Formats: sequence, C-alpha cells, structure tokens
Amino acid sequence: MWQIFLRFLSLGLVSFGGPAAHIGYFRQTFVKELGWLDDKRFAGLVALSQFMPGPGSSQLGFAIGYYRGGLNGALAAFAGFTLPSFILLYLLAVTSAQWLDNGYFNGVIHGLKLLAVVVVFDAVLGMFGQFCRRKLTQGLMLASAVTMLLLPAMGAQLLLLCLGAIAGAVWLNGQQAGEAATSAPAIRLNPVWLGLFGALLLASFYWLSQGSGLTLVFAQFYQVGSLVFGGGHVVLPLLETHVAQAMSGDRFLTGYALAQAVPGPMFTLATFLGAELWLEQPLLGALVATGAIFLPGFLLMLVGLDSWHFIAARPRIAAAIAGVNACVVGLLLAALYRPVFSNGVVSPQDMALVLVGFGCLKLFRPHIVLLVAGFACAGVVTGVWLG
Repeated sequence: MWQIFLRFLSLGLVSFGGPAAHIGYFRQTFVKELGWLDDKRFAGLVALSQFMPGPGSSQLGFAIGYYRGGLNGALAAFAGFTLPSFILLYLLAVTSAQWLDNGYFNGVIHGLKLLAVVVVFDAVLGMFGQFCRRKLTQGLMLASAVTMLLLPAMGAQLLLLCLGAIAGAVWLNGQQAGEAATSAPAIRLNPVWLGLFGALLLASFYWLSQGSGLTLVFAQFYQVGSLVFGGGHVVLPLLETHVAQAMSGDRFLTGYALAQAVPGPMFTLATFLGAELWLEQPLLGALVATGAIFLPGFLLMLVGLDSWHFIAARPRIAAAIAGVNACVVGLLLAALYRPVFSNGVVSPQDMALVLVGFGCLKLFRPHIVLLVAGFACAGVVTGVWLG
C-alpha cells in the first residue's frame, strides 16, 4: 500500500493542468513507466470514470489503485493524490495568500502548465494510435473533439459518450467480438455500495432542510459530488449555488483561483470552502467537505469496478467500450486546446519550450520528475527574462 500511496503522492505534488493533464500523467506513469496496467485496461477505466458523477481524474486514480491493491490500494491512491492540494488549500484558507504574488512562484506554476501541454499531447497521440485505428473510431474521435470545442457543456459530453457506445455496439460488434471472451461469465453486482450511495443522497436532502453545523456542510458537498459529471471546472456553478448564502462571492472566487494554482484535483476547492464555512474548527470543516464531495463518486466507482471486468467481457459491450474510448480521445483532444493549451501557452517562447519538452520526451523518455524540474526551472528563467 505504501508503494501505491507514494507513487500517487509524487503525482499529487506535480499534477497541474486539470483532469485532462491528470489522465496524461497517469498514463505516462502507470502504463508506460511502471506497467501496472496496459493501454486497453487503462482506457476501460477512463471510460468508466467518464460515465460516473464526481471527479473524473480522481476516480481514475482510485480505480488504478483498486486494480493494483484492492480497496486499500484505492484509498491509498486517493490519499496520496489528494493530500498535497488538501494541505495547500487548507493553509491558504487559514493564512494570508500575499506570498502568491511572488514572481518566482508564479514562474514555477507557469512552467508546470507548459509541462501539462506536453503530457496531454503525448497522451492524445498514444491513445489515438491505440483506439482510433478504424475509420469509424476516427470519425467518432473527430466528432467528439469538434463538438466539445463548439459546445463545451456537460450535457454534450454525456450525449457524445452515449452515442459513441451505441455506434460501437452497432457497427463494431463483429470486429470486437474476437477480442472479447467467447464465454462471458454472469454479471455479479454488489448492491452494498449502490445502496449506501442512495441512502446518503436521500439523507442529504433532509439534512439540507433540517440539518445544521457539520451535518449541513456534509450534505451540501455530498450533493455536489453526486450531481456533477465531468469533474474539473464543471463543479464551480453548483458549488457556488450551495455556499452563496454563507460566503462572499469574492472569497469564493479567491478559493477558485487558488484551486487552479495548486496541483491535484479541482474538487479540493471543497477543502478551502469547508475551512471557510466552519471557522470554529477549520481543519474539521475542510476534512468533512473534502470527504463528502469525493465520496459519492467513489461509491459508484466501486459498484462499477466490482463488475466491470465481467461486463467488459461481453462482445457487444466490448464494442460499445471501443466506441466510448474513441470519444474519450476526442474529449482529451478538445481539452488539450481548452483549457490546457489556451491557459498555458501565451507567447512564442512558451510554444518553443513545449516543442523542446515534447522532443525530449519522445527522444529520451526522461522520468516525470526530471521533466517537472526542467519545466519549473524554465518557467522561472523565462519569467525573469521576460519580466
């Protein structure tokens, strides 16, 4: 378990760039460097995480930990990946943030945003070669990317994934059948996790109307985690609706800006908000809010993970997954442009660093730590040079 925790902790310290970049970091580390799972298994877990409400990249990390070490491994992966951003946002909630104006710090952040461009681009290329070999899958990838660039909405993403599954089940079934098990076992669903998810969701509606204190904080953030698909920045409007009466808009936006400046999942914005909402014991408020917003997605992932390998063994479902995988590549391609590229590359010097970094990655395959150190230093140097 410690190996899983430390691997995810090292990623939690450097994973800037949002969910799309996190997928790239996970693929680079656990598929290409460590070989904990292959591309096919990785893409299946990505597809599963896209269908579940909650933080997509954290759910993917949770699933990788589960695949490697069971439930304890999943919890170790979550703790390692989330701990750095939790600590940073908690400290920023209870202390002054004036030091964030430091030019060297901003240079490091900018350099790591450029690294995110390199990592996501490499992930797009690799997943395209693996999952978009046929004209149909290439068409699904292209349609998904174009749609998400023009209509970047949660509903559009869910619709694309559903259409991709249908197209794959109808037109790829014969081609995928040979890759799936010829005699698939019966699907066994464990109702415990699903029942717990539903019970807590029903209770949260009651606690929102009748509860107070930490019970109310838990209910607010559990509902957000239950109702948001896609993770990342999609969580913002629903969170704002839930805490608008208890927090100033300026303080909320401060937390949102800080959540973008630290590595790790965007959902740890809940850490900052929880500390602000429960000033009597801010650490307790941060723990309750963070646990509540992640919990529903993880409960539903456990429902899917317990039966995913049985479900995926069926030929028609394997074909549907192939369609979903193609759409996921398109979603990742759209995310490469916005927000990863558009927020990171703001000058010709930035583009030059991205090209050099990508060349180094493809030619020399350096460890992710070396890439992080190189881009952090480059961000500081260019910041001083141009500033």
